[in-house]
Amino acid sequence: MKLVKVAAAVVNQTPLDWQGNRDRILGAIEEANLSEASILCLPELCITGYGCEDAFLSADVQRTALMVLQEIAPQTRDMFVTLGLPMTYRGVLFNVVAILSDGEIVGFVPKQNLAGDGIHYEPRWFKPWPVGLRASVEIDGREYPFGDLVFRIDDALIGLEICEDAWVADRPGSRQARIGVDIILNPSASHFAFGKHEIRQRFVLEGSRAFHASYVYANLLGNEAGRAIYDGDAMIATGGRMLAVGPRLSFHSYLVTTAVIDLDLTRMYRARSDAYRPDYQGSQQPLVQVPFVLPDIEPSPARYERAPWETSRDLKQEEFTRAVSLALYDYLRKSHSGGFVVSLSGGADSAATALLCSLAMRMAAEELGFGALKDSLSHISAVKNSSTVEQLIAAILDCVYQATRNSGETTLSAARQVAEAIHAKFHHFHVDKIVELYTELGAKALGRPLTWEQDDIALQNIQARTRAPSVWLLANLRGSLLLSTSNRSEAAVGYATMDGDTSGGLCPIAGIDKAFLRQWLSWMETTGPSGFGPTPALNAINVQAPTAELRPQESGQTDEADLMPYDLLDAIERAAIRDKRSPLESYRQMLALFPQYDDQQLAAWIERFFKLWSRNQWKRERYAPSFHLDDENLDPKTWCRFPILSGGFRRELAEMWEAVRQDGEGKG
Repeated sequence: MKLVKVAAAVVNQTPLDWQGNRDRILGAIEEANLSEASILCLPELCITGYGCEDAFLSADVQRTALMVLQEIAPQTRDMFVTLGLPMTYRGVLFNVVAILSDGEIVGFVPKQNLAGDGIHYEPRWFKPWPVGLRASVEIDGREYPFGDLVFRIDDALIGLEICEDAWVADRPGSRQARIGVDIILNPSASHFAFGKHEIRQRFVLEGSRAFHASYVYANLLGNEAGRAIYDGDAMIATGGRMLAVGPRLSFHSYLVTTAVIDLDLTRMYRARSDAYRPDYQGSQQPLVQVPFVLPDIEPSPARYERAPWETSRDLKQEEFTRAVSLALYDYLRKSHSGGFVVSLSGGADSAATALLCSLAMRMAAEELGFGALKDSLSHISAVKNSSTVEQLIAAILDCVYQATRNSGETTLSAARQVAEAIHAKFHHFHVDKIVELYTELGAKALGRPLTWEQDDIALQNIQARTRAPSVWLLANLRGSLLLSTSNRSEAAVGYATMDGDTSGGLCPIAGIDKAFLRQWLSWMETTGPSGFGPTPALNAINVQAPTAELRPQESGQTDEADLMPYDLLDAIERAAIRDKRSPLESYRQMLALFPQYDDQQLAAWIERFFKLWSRNQWKRERYAPSFHLDDENLDPKTWCRFPILSGGFRRELAEMWEAVRQDGEGKG
């Protein structure tokens, strides 16, 4: 047997945090070395951070990244290590993986396929490297191979697929397989999305099987730059069999996953495969000889275990809870904020936001230990005197209920119960007198009293806007981060007051729809995440019909009466925005999905959606940053672009109504 111990390291990096990024990389290298791994794969662009945006174009950033690489290189003795950084070749910038071996840089491999869809903008900064091209770069008077390379260490051949390279049909691994590569390393920066882990797992397993090789995959971890969340996937497979999977969505700053692979076994699979066709003569894949001797090691049984939550039937709820909690924890410590402030209305959205803040601290304490959690938040003075996680939550999380004459005891009681259950500070502000002052100013300007019959929207909005200054004041006094609480369904139709309930520096739930949020809150009430259990106090939220409480109580205002049923709204949004269907196509689809609704009513709701979507793009442009959770995101800065001014689908809506008329005549 020819055995090799390999490792995949995930690291929680921050763009341009040179010392912190270096230290986490060094920590991962040391841990892999202590575990006696010979080959270590670290993530894509882990030296700079993946989310540097236009800072990648800075010559100083490129120089500093190379300096950090040179600082790290001596610490790789007795190992073969990959590290990602931006590098130029002949004045052009590339997304590159540096190869280090036994304390020396031995070569550089640029990425061949760039991610330019969705939240990725790699082609803005980098160029794709041509297949098969080999060149060299000079650093401090020394030449290094640079290009589409395969490395030989001892008698093992090692190739690379860099993130997107593995997601395309013509994968570099397929060419590498034809010259007998034994190990493929995949340094990645693949953002979290619901269900994406299963896709990655499939291409890792299929790559190891089809390429007759061992495959090592390492992703970034955590909320790196503010919007994208990385789940820290680490996988090691051989011959179509998974050997090791690291924990996902961890609160640790780095983790190392190891496995022992058998080169003779994968070579045997290759030898007996009728489908394998070697291409030793025709292949243009250059080999870089690396003076490195793989040590003899003893066999070690594979222990492939998944965390209990990974096999839950409620996986989406678990992933949502853990991804957003990790993102909030990272945002808090990386922004050096003094805590969180949430305007807790007694409704679903603000309750979900506050609950996730509390869970972020509970989950971090459970995984890191309470002492380590306190150390990671040492910039918050109020945390120092906390002796329990409950006291720590109270020190950093302020929930504010802001009452007007249209607020009810039901929502006040619900808000108080939730705040107490999650151990947050609860504040009850009365802002009705301030609302009165503003309405008096408006009446004076118009020369008449303001009435609900004439001034409905203005009277609703001034209440929401009046609540913003007081929570901003509290956030400023605390040095805390004010969280806005709009969900994706509201963003789609502009059902939010700008400079009111949209006020905040971060909107944690803007990437998720209202229907799922309500399901999640019900799940949190009765079940909750594995290891943490339910929050029964949420019953006070879940029994209510969602309402903005901005009209007088006797009006019976509800969100769905103002808009449409949320499950329908979300279905229309997916059809119209995610799938780019016309109003008529959306109408036909909704007829099949929602037969309980009248044709005319369905068409009216679809018209309402398209009109509200078109006129409210300016609102989406002004939303606070949110977390990316799936391919239904509406964030115009990273995912879903739409003109602020447009024709508003007038022609298309007319076509839909003509079809409704003809359908009605046909039924008659």
